[in-house]
Amino acid sequence: MSLLLNASDLHRAFGPHHAVRGVSLSLKRGEVVGLLGPNGAGKTTTLRMLTGCLAPDRGHIRIDGHDMADTPASAKARLGYLPEVPPLHGELTVTEYLQFAAQLHGMGRHQADAAVMRATQACGLEQARRQVIGSMSKGYRQRVGLAQAIIHAPPLIVLDEPTDGLDPNQRRQIHSLIRALARDHAILLSSHILAEIQVVCDRVAIMARGQVVYTSALDQLRPIDGDAAEQHVIIGLTRAPSREQLLALDGVTAVEALNAEQFRLSLDGHADTREHIARTAVTQDWGLFEMQQQHAALEQIFAELTA
Repeated sequence: MSLLLNASDLHRAFGPHHAVRGVSLSLKRGEVVGLLGPNGAGKTTTLRMLTGCLAPDRGHIRIDGHDMADTPASAKARLGYLPEVPPLHGELTVTEYLQFAAQLHGMGRHQADAAVMRATQACGLEQARRQVIGSMSKGYRQRVGLAQAIIHAPPLIVLDEPTDGLDPNQRRQIHSLIRALARDHAILLSSHILAEIQVVCDRVAIMARGQVVYTSALDQLRPIDGDAAEQHVIIGLTRAPSREQLLALDGVTAVEALNAEQFRLSLDGHADTREHIARTAVTQDWGLFEMQQQHAALEQIFAELTA
């Protein structure tokens, strides 16, 4: 499968400060890749270069085969971008704003109407088309921002801190929306929230001090020091019990709530207790809908590489 994003050896300095140093990233259709790092790691500068908003001092960027330096219009037409602060016009209704966004991409009236219909359906905005954006909650404004990013059906979507400032329910809704969009797009999102990367992404790239210092599929994480004594499982329960009941399960050493229905369980790595956990969840009618193993704690890897 051809790469929708192929960026190599990106560098960017602001005066004496080297914000990005030798970053390389790639994405294929159907992938959700999380760019994880502490504040100041260079994530936003990297995304601004990948989207053509900032020229790299060195390096190459190709979007769906189009070189960002040689054919910037063609490259930018194949990506959608939601910056950290969505570029919304609060005085417009959702439909008016999305029609405006479609026209910026060169669409005629009928083509724009069809694109607005598709984007509002994809982002769960069918009932809010006539609502003024300035009157909407932050969660719904993020949905409108996502809708403008996909209005022209780009193969690549780039999201900068898409759930920053949202409450847990709003974050969960945006997570579900991102996973749904991933069926037809490649998605690169930046975040400093580890739980968000774990829930949404297939692969993680950790940035520190302007460099990508670690990259791995989330189901193949390996601890930096090789210690595999502890394992982790993400479990989804529609009728979740108390934290104490989860902690009482055999082999469970710690419980972290990712949202109202998803939990990360730390397990004693010397015995595989996943079958026992699944059987208990079914017997107790907790509504088990997800269980995925993580061989190393992303939190542990992140702390070791970015401290």
